[in-house]
Amino acid sequence: MKYYDKLVFELSKEGRCGYSLRKNDFPKAAELPAALRRNSALELPEVSEPDVVRHYTNLSQMNFGVDTGFYPLGSCTMKYNPKINEEVSALQGFAGLHPLMHAGLTKGALKVYQEMNKALAAITGMYTFTFDPCAGAHGELTGLMIMRQYHMMRGDLARTKVIVPDSAHGTNPASAAVCGLEVVEVKSLENGRIDVEALKPLLGPDIAGIMMTNPNTLGLFETQIEEIASLVHGCGGLLYYDGANMNPLMGVVRPGDMGFDIMHLNLHKTFSTPHGGGGPGSGPVGVAKHLEDCIPDLRVSGFHGNFGVILRAYAYILALGKDHIRKVGQYAVLSANYIKESLKDVYKLPIEGVCKHEFVFDGLVNDGAREGVAGATTLDVAKRLLDYGFHAPTIYFPLLFHQALMIEPTETESKETIDAFIEVMRKIAAEAAEDPEILHSAPHCTPISRPDETAAARNPILKYQDA
Repeated sequence: MKYYDKLVFELSKEGRCGYSLRKNDFPKAAELPAALRRNSALELPEVSEPDVVRHYTNLSQMNFGVDTGFYPLGSCTMKYNPKINEEVSALQGFAGLHPLMHAGLTKGALKVYQEMNKALAAITGMYTFTFDPCAGAHGELTGLMIMRQYHMMRGDLARTKVIVPDSAHGTNPASAAVCGLEVVEVKSLENGRIDVEALKPLLGPDIAGIMMTNPNTLGLFETQIEEIASLVHGCGGLLYYDGANMNPLMGVVRPGDMGFDIMHLNLHKTFSTPHGGGGPGSGPVGVAKHLEDCIPDLRVSGFHGNFGVILRAYAYILALGKDHIRKVGQYAVLSANYIKESLKDVYKLPIEGVCKHEFVFDGLVNDGAREGVAGATTLDVAKRLLDYGFHAPTIYFPLLFHQALMIEPTETESKETIDAFIEVMRKIAAEAAEDPEILHSAPHCTPISRPDETAAARNPILKYQDA
């Protein structure tokens, strides 16, 4: 390990300087009034320019991203981002825009919004979209606000509850609660789908709607979606579609045709734009025609969303075209089922059958547990994957299974990459059976091993502190 590979953050040494401000040559009148000036010097680190550059360059090389390796993160569709999307977004006519420019100077951007609206409507079966939301959860909140607005415009103020399946993404109940709606949970059957018989008694005049992901978080298509739509509409409620799992459906089936009234899309998942690190994102919300009037006065962001992300997604759609966008879902489904069938003899598969873009294992078939020896867990498998150069899948979600391991390969991965992942997963399963301690202490080849993630989240160090 090189010296500067070590995770050393306190690099400050008294007297070192990386940059010198030029002498103040502003007129006296431009100086801050004495009352607004600091009474003590800033406590800033003292570091040289080489130390700063090497430190941050080294940190960047420790990052794992979709450009550096396979990222089978379930429910997040971490697909490769074609570089032509970046070239399009960097075109001078787009990159130089400002949201406060006169509309006459932004006709190209407005045309992109218009054409993107048409494209998403065609793909999803919705009537029109708003691009204001800046993320998926932001889109959920916006969609639920539209749902409430619809009922309020009709004077139906008693509808204060929203039904959420027990397999839902965690943002679903959170968004509903933020919107002031009471969450009512509906259970799933052993086959992973919504229990329609359990849904029926929940329906009534107080139900604003139901939030669903289809395929759901287990990667399974809700085969009774038409009946569910009929039941919810029959009690006066609306259907909300969480578009996080839209990737396997593109060009194959549309949420609007299933009976959904409102939906959001994650352009930073399904439509191949940069994803992760807290943003940027885009969560446009689409509605059926009868909800069109609920959109115009709704403003949930300062401007019309993240234009650069929308532009990248538009380039992606144009590159695929109508004839090829269907293949995205087909290849994603093929990849997921290939991995599932290749590993189900060594990892527990709780639900048999064809999945869509993702699937869930429930731990190892043989975790190596014996008297006096703890067995390998899903967390151990995830940590060990890092030693082999693969990012870990989503773990311990959905909550339906104790040792959940959710894998989503996406359509952009080659068979060689997928075969390498399968080989490593089988090797880890063998290690777990023979010597689970190897997994307990993993990862062994990363800059840090197993930090206290809870403590790091609750007590983060966010600023320089002079020791």
